[in-house]
Amino acid sequence: MMISLHEFKSHLARYVSQAQSGEIIELTSHRKLVARLIGVPSSEHQGVTRLLAAGAATWGGGKPKGARLRLSPGGKSVSTMVLEDRG
Repeated sequence: MMISLHEFKSHLARYVSQAQSGEIIELTSHRKLVARLIGVPSSEHQGVTRLLAAGAATWGGGKPKGARLRLSPGGKSVSTMVLEDRG
């Protein structure tokens, strides 16, 4: 998609969003191509998306629930266990 710099400045957020979704935005000045805006896809969800697409994971749409792990009081501290394991 080719747009003028003036149009780009007027609707910056819309064009950045389009670029992030995969569209290449070509910017013109006086009808000459001066730049290309190419989005960077969000990397934080790519791994999860791949797992869902492969069927290796499922998601019910809700927020994650905490682990059902309960720590018992009176045991060794984690730092003590790490020091013991190192030595």
